[in-house]
Amino acid sequence: MQGLVFDIAEASIHDGPGLRITVFLKGCPLRCKWCHSPEGQSPAPELLTFPGGQRLAGEIWSSRKLAEYLLDKKELLDGVTFSGGEPLLQADFLLEVLDMVKDALPSIIDTSGHGSYEKLKALAEKAESLHFGLKLLNEDLAKSWTGQGSALILENIRRLDKECATPYCFRLPLIPSVTDSEENLTAIANLARELNNLTSVDFLPYNPVTGGKYAACGRQYEPGFDEKASPLLDLKAFQSICPVKARLLD
Repeated sequence: MQGLVFDIAEASIHDGPGLRITVFLKGCPLRCKWCHSPEGQSPAPELLTFPGGQRLAGEIWSSRKLAEYLLDKKELLDGVTFSGGEPLLQADFLLEVLDMVKDALPSIIDTSGHGSYEKLKALAEKAESLHFGLKLLNEDLAKSWTGQGSALILENIRRLDKECATPYCFRLPLIPSVTDSEENLTAIANLARELNNLTSVDFLPYNPVTGGKYAACGRQYEPGFDEKASPLLDLKAFQSICPVKARLLD
């Protein structure tokens, strides 16, 4: 089976424990206004134009070729992370890759959770852990800021927690006056109380160079929030109401 990959980051240290390779699969159902990988949204290859030239975002890989590429580097790695885009959109391709590498490389699936529950569970059962890229729990706010509501994501998380023992964490981008609101943070802490396999809530700083990629994609970056504002996160206060470990990642 073939899949579409728009980037492979070697020697990654931010997408899971230890030294890893992160494979970015192309195509995403969300349209987060702060998305730092706009070239990963479309499910088709696209030509990016930079001042110094052009680059094609999106390369077709067979599942065997990707697995062999990863296995060739297994002695140097602590694991592999599959991110996006959204891995659920290429779940069948990814399941084939996981079948070939799972005994040699611990795997993490980095997902929004927006997609088929059956595919999510199938991937979770073959992975060491999952990263859920949680954003906004309020349905209307989620639609406004990410292009999709939160209902399916929350349903998938709750169901997976009951039916699959694979551990997972939440990874929340800190978007000033958007995801860092007291309402959203309290909702996340309340959700955490319902779950058995959630290990941590990890907060990710907003990437200030995000806008530069949009011009290369022939688009304008219009985030709709004050990029220069500082996120309002009191980590100690959040930890006092959250039953799992909370961390601010670099």
